Amino acid sequence: MNKLTKVGFSALCGSLAAISSANAGDLSVTGAADMTWISKNGPITTGNGLGIGSNFTLKGSGELDNGWTFDLTIAEANLSAFSQANIALTMGGLGKLNFNQGDSGNGIAAIDDSMPTAWEESWGAGLSTGIRLPLGSGASQNVMYTTPTLLGTTLTFTVAPQYGTSDISDKGSGGAVATNRARSYDGTININPSLGTEILSGLNIFAGASTMEYQNNAAVDDAYEGVAGFTYALGPVEIGGQWSGDYTGVDENESDTTPVWNAYKAAAYAVAFNVNDDLSISYGQWTARKAGYTGANILQPGETGKEIVVESAQIAYTMGGASFRLADVQADNVSWSAGSNQSATVISLGLAF
Repeated sequence: MNKLTKVGFSALCGSLAAISSANAGDLSVTGAADMTWISKNGPITTGNGLGIGSNFTLKGSGELDNGWTFDLTIAEANLSAFSQANIALTMGGLGKLNFNQGDSGNGIAAIDDSMPTAWEESWGAGLSTGIRLPLGSGASQNVMYTTPTLLGTTLTFTVAPQYGTSDISDKGSGGAVATNRARSYDGTININPSLGTEILSGLNIFAGASTMEYQNNAAVDDAYEGVAGFTYALGPVEIGGQWSGDYTGVDENESDTTPVWNAYKAAAYAVAFNVNDDLSISYGQWTARKAGYTGANILQPGETGKEIVVESAQIAYTMGGASFRLADVQADNVSWSAGSNQSATVISLGLAF
């Protein structure tokens, strides 16, 4: 991490003057250079398989006179494209507030895939698989409150005032989105029930739910999402499993002649093994299914293309600031297209700074 300069957050100090004054803070930059080679098989063309990742993050931090701390995080994605920004206010024993522009780090989006892995998520290692993940309020401009951890349990509560809006600057507002989405609410719970025992210290149980309101659209109900799962680490081995569901809100009035899928479910499991401090391997699988449909005059659609299955085996080796990664991915019925089976092998060199 490179220290760039000292800055006095005078604007933030003024806005929080009713609480206390802010001290000068630090501005730092972290990031990584990532070079990859990918080879694809199936009804897709690899083309030029050489890629470069250039993500970096700017982070400012400071402290108020009462001991509260604040952080500003600005993320830059590949090709120097602005990603998102968020401000976190840690209030000691009162918990934490996070104001987020929709980087999928809040609400149930933060636990959309919590499976152990040597490198990347099973579905995110080189193929666009079409797997549906629970996003909740995390994909929109939102605010999240995190409780202090009590008896190994932490809760979060998230609200997006107008779902679908993001990247709104100060003194600005986002208009209603075309799909008539309104507010969305998320709640999550994470439990580490160690009970003072070493054998349970590596167990984490998590769950979350989200609801999204719709307005001015008689054919769409409120939408719901949910996710639950666990991870357990014992020595060098970590395992995990999770389940999620998604009801889009489309009801039977949407179409009487054409079936519209309106519910999805998914399950995942994974195992990772740390051979030593530098070398790790993992295997993970995701299975996603179309689970419900609408259309009063249409019989149950056929099974064709209703299930996506993604498997990924990975290995990663770290040497100082360099990481060497290899992922082999196999996906069946990609993007719900029957028989669209694809595979890919990805080799990656990451350099952190």
